[in-house]
Amino acid sequence: MLKHHYTARNINFQGLLSSRCCIIITLSTFFLSCGVPNNPYPKSEQSEAIYYSTFRAEPKHFDPAVSYSSDEYRFIQQIYEPPLQYHYLKRPYELIPLTAETIPEPRYFNADGERLPSDAPAASIARAVYEVKIRPGIMYQPHPCFAKTDNGDWRYHNLTAADVKGFTEIKDFKITGTRELIAADYVYQIKRMADPQVSCPIASTLEDYILGMEAYSDALVDGQKEPPFPGVEVVDRYTYRVILKAKYPQFIYWLTMPFFSPMPQEAIDFYKQPVMAERNITIDRFPVGTGAYRMESLISHKEIVLVKNENFRVDRYPSIGESNDREAGLLDDASEILPFISKAVYKLEKESIPRWNKFLQGYYDNSGIPSDTFDRVVAFDNTGDPAASEVLKSKHIILRTNVAPTTRYFAFNMFGDTVGGYTPEKQKLRQAISIALDYEEYIEIFLNGRGVLAHNPLPPAIFGYEEGENGINPYLYDWDALTNRATRKPIEEARKLLAEAGYPGGQDSKGNPLIIAYDNTLNTAGGTTVLTWMRKKLEQIGITMESRTTDYNRFRDKVKKANFQMISWGWHADYPDAENFMFLLYGPNSKALQDGENAANYDNPEFNRLFEEMKNMENSPERLAIIRKMNRLLQQDAPWIFTYHPVTFGLSHRWLKNYKPSSVGYNTLKYRRIDAELRAENRQEWNQPVLWPLWVCLGFLVMGTIPAAITIWRRERGT
Repeated sequence: MLKHHYTARNINFQGLLSSRCCIIITLSTFFLSCGVPNNPYPKSEQSEAIYYSTFRAEPKHFDPAVSYSSDEYRFIQQIYEPPLQYHYLKRPYELIPLTAETIPEPRYFNADGERLPSDAPAASIARAVYEVKIRPGIMYQPHPCFAKTDNGDWRYHNLTAADVKGFTEIKDFKITGTRELIAADYVYQIKRMADPQVSCPIASTLEDYILGMEAYSDALVDGQKEPPFPGVEVVDRYTYRVILKAKYPQFIYWLTMPFFSPMPQEAIDFYKQPVMAERNITIDRFPVGTGAYRMESLISHKEIVLVKNENFRVDRYPSIGESNDREAGLLDDASEILPFISKAVYKLEKESIPRWNKFLQGYYDNSGIPSDTFDRVVAFDNTGDPAASEVLKSKHIILRTNVAPTTRYFAFNMFGDTVGGYTPEKQKLRQAISIALDYEEYIEIFLNGRGVLAHNPLPPAIFGYEEGENGINPYLYDWDALTNRATRKPIEEARKLLAEAGYPGGQDSKGNPLIIAYDNTLNTAGGTTVLTWMRKKLEQIGITMESRTTDYNRFRDKVKKANFQMISWGWHADYPDAENFMFLLYGPNSKALQDGENAANYDNPEFNRLFEEMKNMENSPERLAIIRKMNRLLQQDAPWIFTYHPVTFGLSHRWLKNYKPSSVGYNTLKYRRIDAELRAENRQEWNQPVLWPLWVCLGFLVMGTIPAAITIWRRERGT
């Protein structure tokens, strides 16, 4: 009996020891799992040349007739192909053919139909004809809209609910087809843009230029099935013609934009079936193009995957570029066949910190720089030029900067009783506010120096932009000949102008304080800081700023109804031409009156006259002289506070080759190349498992089992 009792105790000690061993094994497994890198991709992809990037919000539109956002263009311009594109390497940007055989040269005619020379004045031109010849042999991506049965009938054009049960993506259709790109596809797309049911955002602009477009649109509204559209026509299988009502040299730039991409009618017929719309399988989500890539997968709020278009033609990497491109390795792949990357995976990353950390781990191939990490990753040399910090250099991360063709500004409501108007007093009021809001300081504090000061609407690299003394705003700046730079007028000058405007010390003749309302969407902690800065700057000259913060939809409604005093706004170039910025202040483009892009509702007859003269001119000394006059009018009237042009700071890992930022052309993925072997090596080096906590824990556990083991050993010897 005693022996039996002792054996039971022995078993308990052994159970204790066994239990501790189980704890050791369990914790070992836990710590080992913690030590494994948080690689978000399958192990099978490790050696593949896949491009990895992110997006912050799911794009709303992939239909090229509707999309008008850079966040959408970065995807659809890999898929859709307008006839022209921008040279990938050359700066200033240069137009080159994409699907077109050559750059179309306009032919001009007068009202009698007589041919005019290319240098004919705009006033004499009644018709401008662009004839676009596309290259034969270009094929569409594999897509079910082209699939046919053995009898030649459309396989998926008469679908029932049972046929698509459980379908959520285009890849659920197992059979695909293709066909050759033809001129009629481009004509069909232009007609789609004129269709009010499509809601093309540039339709009203194009109606001003394309012959018969407005009448065609009106006829569709009236119910006509196939109304005439004399402004666009098919010439032959590979040629189409666009006819404009006037000379408009900037039209050639429109031919680089997704709006003018081809659309096969088979795709629209396929997607407009009711059972497809019910499943949200539409042209607005699943594109059909001829580009280097096609959409493989779209998982809402999670992931977008592009893969190489199996039917993509032979296209080659450029063999010439800028003077320093060869040294930068951007010509190492000259004349090689495109694309280099077979697959691109874009992950939804709403928060900047995890996105940034994964980039540093090597899980994303390129990245922007979050503001709160800027000082740690960017250093400035003795000349003030930015360079990668030692932290980035240790990982061979490359820093590239680029001044975006973008202008940021504050717009005054020119219809407003207080800030609007064109009298000298109103001009001086707006000039005083412009001086007080010190945007040199703003760029340093809030942008980490990532901005070029603006003196007029035109950003660098746009014809009409001038540096030096000729380019300054003389109402806000003086030119210092000793330092060869512009200096902002002192705050005393702003106070003086405010007094001359009728508000000495920030009060009107009755002693009432001058209150300026600023409508905005700055509803974050960072936005609150900006508002505080603005308020203090205006208080220096006696102005009280009233912040009216609201959501974006309400804000847009206020702007449309001119229900504001001052707002902040911005514009990114559709194409690199002065007209695309100056039209933002052209009177007939008033936001409140015409739903145009003139948010300030500025309407100066002399500026309007100069704009009409300038807009259709070729770049020349004569055009530059007109632009200078327009800038002086804007600087004096001050309907805008000219603030800055953003400078983008982009980072990329050394395994991402041929990476050159582009601000107007987004079909750049096909030029990039991934060194997958180098990436795999760096990922492994940067993400070694952290094992020391495991060994420490194991040590404590082993030490904890020693007393139990000794006790068992002693009792066993006693038996």
